Amino acid sequence: MSMKVTIDGIPVEVEPGTTILNAARQIGGDIVPPAMCYYSKLEGSGGKCRTCLVKVSKGSEKDPRPMPKLVASCRTTVMDGMEVQNITSPEVIEARKGVVEMLLINHPLDCPVCDQAGECHLQDLGFEHGAAKTRYEFDRRTFEKIDIGDKIQLHMTRCILCYRCVFTADQITNTRLHGILNRGDHSEISTYISKAIDNDFSGNIIDVCPVGALTDKTFRFKNRVWFTKPVDAHRDCDKCCGKTTLWYKGEDVIRVTGRKDVYGEVEEFICNTCRFDKKKTADWVIEGPRKISHKSVISSNHYEFTPLPVVKTNPVLMEANKEQFERDTRL
Repeated sequence: MSMKVTIDGIPVEVEPGTTILNAARQIGGDIVPPAMCYYSKLEGSGGKCRTCLVKVSKGSEKDPRPMPKLVASCRTTVMDGMEVQNITSPEVIEARKGVVEMLLINHPLDCPVCDQAGECHLQDLGFEHGAAKTRYEFDRRTFEKIDIGDKIQLHMTRCILCYRCVFTADQITNTRLHGILNRGDHSEISTYISKAIDNDFSGNIIDVCPVGALTDKTFRFKNRVWFTKPVDAHRDCDKCCGKTTLWYKGEDVIRVTGRKDVYGEVEEFICNTCRFDKKKTADWVIEGPRKISHKSVISSNHYEFTPLPVVKTNPVLMEANKEQFERDTRL
């Protein structure tokens, strides 16, 4: 039995138990609420950042009363006949602006030197909903950078406490050596008595981090992401799926990550061997260029051969032009 829910005037049928956020993702496009803490592959995630707030203008067919307050779409399940407003509600837009302001209270404005720049969800939210100035008059909290492993650096000053890395370590590794310490404004991600995080899947906490708080030390400050070219590749791995994205600069693989979907979530988690130790083209079976949204800054240096429409075409000349184009843009 499916349920019908209407989001910003667009109806969709979903299975019982589906959240409003996932219902919106089935529709796609601009009506999908942003999510900084929810991660579909991590059980228990969501409900922390509040960026996905929406307005339920009609509860259900049986009870059409609207919900009195805005709700977190990642934690609220749909009811049959429910009507939801996201970008069509001025109240939601204003609330989201306030949430972004709260997230940016302590977050440093160091995008020009942050490795996450260009693929940072908080950067996108700041551009879409951020205010020109902050009303916060106190000093921002700061932390020293620490190494929580030989290949992972934690820059806690950038952390928004989304808990994704904690859930990842809990659910895909044998032991978790880090978590949330202290309370309130003093809360921070850290390791237990400065222990290093050392397991075969620890690198996945880098992939799930929505900001630049957890970074790959083998990639730090090596390049800007929009100057690299992502390529899908795979290898036979006895620890993980072996399906990754290789990030090229010229002929060199400077970073290896899991493959991410349009919402920035990895399709399958990968092991540290694939991530850190296999950075030669010969280690991989190349599948082809990674498809990048044309709205992403990562796509700024990527080109796709599209012949211009003409009345008469010379097939031989068109093929020659295509071969020349592929040679010019080859990695």
